Amino acid sequence: MFSVFDFIFSLFNLNVFVFIIYTLLILGTINVIISENRSPIKTIAWLLVLIFIPIAGIFFFYLLGRDTRRMRYLSKKKYVHLKELSFKHLHYNRNVEILPKYANLVNLLNNNNLSPVLQGSQVRIITDGAAMFEALLRDMENAKHHIHIEYYIFKNDLAGQLVKEMLMKKAAEGVEVRFLYDYVANWAVPSKFYREIKANDVEITSMLKPRFFNFSDRLNYRNHRKIVVIDGTTAYMGGMNISNNYYNNPKWRDTHLRIQGQGALGLQTCFLIDWYSSGQPFIDDKKYFPEAQMYSQNLMQIATGGPYSMYHNLLQATINVIIGAKKYIYLQTPYFLPNESLFQALQMAVLSGVDVRLMVPEKSDSFLVDPAARSYFQDLLATGMKIYQLQDKFIHAKTLVSDDMVSVIGSANLDFRSFETNFEINCYLYDPILAKQNKEIFFHDLEKCKEIRYQEWIQRSKWQKYSESVMRIFAPLM
Repeated sequence: MFSVFDFIFSLFNLNVFVFIIYTLLILGTINVIISENRSPIKTIAWLLVLIFIPIAGIFFFYLLGRDTRRMRYLSKKKYVHLKELSFKHLHYNRNVEILPKYANLVNLLNNNNLSPVLQGSQVRIITDGAAMFEALLRDMENAKHHIHIEYYIFKNDLAGQLVKEMLMKKAAEGVEVRFLYDYVANWAVPSKFYREIKANDVEITSMLKPRFFNFSDRLNYRNHRKIVVIDGTTAYMGGMNISNNYYNNPKWRDTHLRIQGQGALGLQTCFLIDWYSSGQPFIDDKKYFPEAQMYSQNLMQIATGGPYSMYHNLLQATINVIIGAKKYIYLQTPYFLPNESLFQALQMAVLSGVDVRLMVPEKSDSFLVDPAARSYFQDLLATGMKIYQLQDKFIHAKTLVSDDMVSVIGSANLDFRSFETNFEINCYLYDPILAKQNKEIFFHDLEKCKEIRYQEWIQRSKWQKYSESVMRIFAPLM
């Protein structure tokens, strides 16, 4: 007969069994975290997650925390091969003269990202969403051979419908249209939206679609790039997605580039590699690389970051610009979560006498990121760095300008995820005229900013300081 004692004993044995399994799972996860040899800061952050929220922590680590960079979607050998296949059709001067002041950055991007120096492009910096969409739709309307379009966010709203209708219209005219989007970022978009596009002769596919056998690594890595290439002659890149926020939201401020010439062919190479990475056949045809018209004396490099690379390319390039600055460096970003190397580089620049200014939104669209970002301000302000919060708009621009010499505009934020995890793309412009334009844009935005003063900042409440410190612990995971 089954007694109360037997019941209690069986529960005890069950609890012991569950405890042993749970302990082994925790210890196994800790072993995985440590053995991945990631940065100590990120390792500690994940260990704290396991300590404070153990069951959920295990789930989130295996869902979002695995470092699959070594398990690349493309091997380094394959990636190099694909770039070389594209470059053979790209007519550019391999021996272009580089001024000494640009040489270190140029060599860095050549070596860590295989980024050639592209000459003679015509570049327009666009800071108004409506103006960007107007120009984009006009250029698409004039397309004769192909439109290649790649976006992180492509919403089913007015902006999305306008671009969608144009893509289908051009496909009906016989123009080749290829459309690549990030799967997870567009989960909320109805599947019929994509079915309609596909039914109208547009080649469409998603990147990083999670499946059962690769769910965690595909979910963690996002394709944050924004690329459009039209006929291999005109291209767009920057911070703007396809959404009403960028098209007709007066409270949203972003920066984008319209590029004609060799720069467009550099973006073509990036798109075709991403197209292949999404499971499509690799396109190796010189008709997508027409000989570029020379518009100016402009020099640029198009550099990508993400799991393809052995290095954190865009982080290395950003630090290179910062420590190489002699007079000033002005930065704009919606999310400021610097890792230790970037944080130290900013401090070094300020302490070396460089005028370093950072512009962020007063309030971003992430209530978790804001306190973590503010936790970095006090130490930077103490060195003499100037930090501004844009008051009337959410600034989504990702820009950098230094010494009337170098401009950087692209998709990468100044945070862990952009530099270490996401597929990103930046344009490095070696052009004094464009650098001065970028600086003027910064100072125009500055008129609507509030400067954070050190003496006022240190007076904020103890609760605010504490909440910021807590969220900073988890900044490497955001």
